[in-house]
This record gives sequence, structure tokens and C-alpha cells, in this order.
Amino acid sequence: MQLLAVRCRVILTHASKRSCYALNTESGTQWQQAHRSKTTNPNNFTDYDSLVHLPKPHIPPLFNFAKDVLDVWETTEKAGGKSSWPALWWVSDRNEEIRWSFEELGYYSRQLANVLIDECSLVRGDRVLLILPRVPEWWLVNIACLRTGTVLIPGTSQLTTRDILHRLQVSQAKCLITDESMAPLMEAVTPQCPTLTSKLLLSKKERLGWGNLTAVMGSASAEHVCVDTRSDEPMTIFFTSGTTGSPKMTVHSHCSYGLGLTVNGRYWLDLTDGDVFWNTSDTGWAKSAWSSVFSPWTQGACVFTHHMPRFNTTTILKTLCRYPISTFCTAPTAYRMLVQEDPSRFQFQALEHCLCAGEPINPEVMSKWRELTGLDIYEGYGQTETVLIAGTFKGMEIRPGSFGKASPAYDVQVINEEGNIVARGTEGNLAIRVKPDRPFSLFTEYMGEPEKTADCFRGDFYLTGDRGIMDQDGYLWFVGRADDVILSAGYRIGPFEVENALIEHDAVAESAVVSSPDPVRGEVVKAFVVLTSEYKHRDQNELIRQLQTHVKKVTAPYKYPRKIEFVDQLPKTMSGKIRRVELRKKEWGLP
Repeated sequence: MQLLAVRCRVILTHASKRSCYALNTESGTQWQQAHRSKTTNPNNFTDYDSLVHLPKPHIPPLFNFAKDVLDVWETTEKAGGKSSWPALWWVSDRNEEIRWSFEELGYYSRQLANVLIDECSLVRGDRVLLILPRVPEWWLVNIACLRTGTVLIPGTSQLTTRDILHRLQVSQAKCLITDESMAPLMEAVTPQCPTLTSKLLLSKKERLGWGNLTAVMGSASAEHVCVDTRSDEPMTIFFTSGTTGSPKMTVHSHCSYGLGLTVNGRYWLDLTDGDVFWNTSDTGWAKSAWSSVFSPWTQGACVFTHHMPRFNTTTILKTLCRYPISTFCTAPTAYRMLVQEDPSRFQFQALEHCLCAGEPINPEVMSKWRELTGLDIYEGYGQTETVLIAGTFKGMEIRPGSFGKASPAYDVQVINEEGNIVARGTEGNLAIRVKPDRPFSLFTEYMGEPEKTADCFRGDFYLTGDRGIMDQDGYLWFVGRADDVILSAGYRIGPFEVENALIEHDAVAESAVVSSPDPVRGEVVKAFVVLTSEYKHRDQNELIRQLQTHVKKVTAPYKYPRKIEFVDQLPKTMSGKIRRVELRKKEWGLP
């Protein structure tokens, strides 16, 4: 892997007059200042109830995260107004380190912005497909696209040639940036992509047909004037997979993520410029935009990242011991694996705040992590299309199995099929109110698919596609994706509650619950179970009886899995979420 050779620092004279939340109005100033009360716990607000009454922020006509946030932190940093932690702290799998200040981020990203304009001939609105692992240049490309007004399309390095071809063709990307490992896959499909005009490669050596990213940056000027982008102008596109059809192009504006993710950084992550924050998400997913770019940098926090080509529990635990990481966010699947390593054997250097997102976390895992580390896990719920929809916040009672209460970004309700709010305690569709005022932190559209965009809305609400319950105290409880709910003999059964019951048994390492056809009940609950090592050679028929009896004891008996199949592993998406749809198709004999 080639890292930038130049490490010089420069003094830049330009400083934006707009604040890091782009607030020039009285109402905006109140939003930013009224909630800076610093109690011991939390840092950025007094309690959850104080968040409910936040004034609506003023959204300026022009906003650019690079100019209005990063450059402001650069100016603050040079004036000695923030902590000494770097803006970006990168560690390789060989324990090499790079630490960049906001000033250095500004210098290198301005160089790269000039490369995009001068070498790649890109103009505002052009699209850039970026496929890089967790290397410092990934962050520079993010910022350079902001500075030039080009639209970033992140992708994971696990994409196949078919995936890459689809993304290049439907997005009409003009520029492609990747590394040596992905170059052969790209070269196999780029002749079929007529809009693609430039390719940049992060590599130690030259490759025919590619510009060398390090070389062209080394000779580029660091003088660049950031584009004044409109708040509603497209900023990034994420390809979002559904249960059917090709992935959709989810468009976010400079406002929706650049401003909207302040809610995540300030209130859910509860970051300040004195925090070192590690989010383990892969660079191809919206969670990286959430928690490795916008959320922490709105607060001036240090973004810590470990290259870690493959997920490794020991590496994670040792890294938490070796570095002053105060806030840590990873997937529920990762926590399930981490508790099996007994984290009580490790002395974390500075860890105070643990979070998870991506899918529901089992109460048993939360309890085990707390038992072994003394730390709670704060759950967050959101989508590529949104910022944080709901979560557990510091100072709030954590109710295992619930993902907390609505975030200050949205009015979250549970509605029926007609779009009406249902009574508390009643299952329905999790939804966000969009009328009379559409939240600025909601996605713009599924590009080129107006019908699919329209399908997300019902009456006054945006439909998340998830089913849930809101209790009398406003806590939200996940039932399942609308497609995952099981209808058996007149009962509605959410897969997650059955999975929660199963994982409480010592034999279960992981499970996935889906519907299975039944001639009498129409469909029944079936569980695919991955056994823990000590149970793998036990009598399977006896284990099935034990697990069925266990589920009947810990939840309503009608929910128990009438069918159980033991498997070595569960099918998962590239981001680690269980693909229940694949198991369901197998059960029903669907293609």
C-alpha cells in the first residue's frame, strides 16, 4: 500500500466565516449554543427530554462540509482552540501510524481537489466511484469531492465485476479511484462504461491506463477555493440493496448528511474535540459516512481507524488497550464475537462509551459485555436513507431489546397500513413524519426510480420498511423487516424475539429465524442455528428438543421454532447483516 510521501504542513490564510453548523441566524445559534451544557455524563446535553425540545435549525441556502466544518476546525486548531488529538489517526496491520491534523487534511485534500479538476477534468456534479479499503487516502477523496462539488459514490472492495459494472453504468460515473487489488476487476468492465473518462490508482508502481494517485498529488498545488455548493445539491450516492431487484441509488445532499449527522455526533455518540473515536465499519457503507467522516468531525473529534483487512477480535481488543480510544462503535455481530473472547482479560486504556448499529443487538450480548467490561452498549437505529432515527442516549435508561427513543432529527411514529398512528403497544410500521415539514436529514430520492421513491411514503410519513412497537414510555422495539415477519396460524411473529430467546441458551452462537411452509398453519417458525464449539458434537435431536423447550419458557409458547436446522454459518451481507431473505427463499423453494 502506498501512502502519501509528502508530510509537510502549510499555513493557509483562507477561513470560512460560516460556523461548523453553518448557522448565521439567531435560531441557528440557539440550536448550537443552547445545548452545550457540560455535565459529567453526558457531555453535550442534560437529558433525553432536553433533546425533544430542540429548536429547528436554520438551513442556509449554501453549505459545504469541507468549507463550513473542516476548514473551521483547521482555523480553530491553528489558534490553539481545540485539543491536541489529530483529526485522523490511522494504524496499519503492521502497527505503522499516520496522524493528520485538520491542517494537514486541508492541505492534502486541496491537492487532491486540484487533481480531480486538472488531471481528471471533472466539473461540479460529476460522479466519482471510490473503492478503497481503510487507508488515509479514502478520507482525502471524500473531502476532495466535497471541495470540488463532485458526487462521491463509495463502494466496498468485496464487490464483484458484475457489481462494479452495474454501478459504473447506472451512475454514469466519470472517474474511478481504487487500488492494485481491484484494478484487474475494473479493467474487465471499464470498456463497457462509455462515461468513464479517468482512472486513478493508489499504487507504488505505474499501471498502463491509470493515473498514479500518489504521483499526481505530489505535483499538485495545495491552493484551492472550495465550491459554494447548495444545501440541497447532491453530495453522495450509496447503492442500497433490497430484498428484490438491483440495488437502488440513494442520493444524499450536502445538507442531509453534512448537517444532519450533527445529531449523531453530538447527541448519540456524545463526542467532543477531546475524544478519540473508532468506528469499525467498512468504507463502502453509509455507516462509514455516518461515523468515520461527518458525525465525529462536526464535533472536532479524532477519527481513529485500523486498516485491519480482516475482522479479528484479538486485534480489536488489543487496539482498545494500546490506544486512547474513548468511544467505540461496531456491529452487533462483532460484539457477539468479542464477548466470546472474554474482554475482561484486557485493560482498555480510555474506553468510556460503546455503541452499536446496523442490526438489533441481542439483550444477552449486551448483558455479557456489561458483565465483562463494566460498560453499557448504546444502540442506534437508522438507515442509508436517514441519519439516526432512534437510539439509546447517555443518561437514558437502557431497556434490553429496545433500540431507544426517537432522535431529535425526526418525529418517529408507528402507523398502520392506512398511514394512521396506532395505539401505544401495538405493532405497526416504523415511520418518520414528513408533513407538513420534510426533515432536511432525509435522503433526496432513489435516483432514476421515482416509483420506488414514491413507494417509501404513505400519507404524512416515510416508511422505513421495518415493523416495530412503541411502548407507553416512547421506547421503540424492533419486530423485524416487514418482509421478515412470520404469519403462523393467525399469529404474527417477529424473528428477532425468537432469535433473542435462542441466543440465551449456551448451545447457540448465532441464529436466524424465518418462515417455513406448513400444510396446516400456512407457515411456521424455522430457526437456523450455529452451535457453540462445546455443543457441536451433541445429539442433535436432543438439542432440538432442548432449544424448543427453552424458547417456550422465555417467550410466548406459540413463537417457538417448530423446525430447527443446524448450520456451520449463516449467510450475511458484505456489511455483516444476516440475509434472512436467502434462507427464506431456500425454505420456500424460490429462485
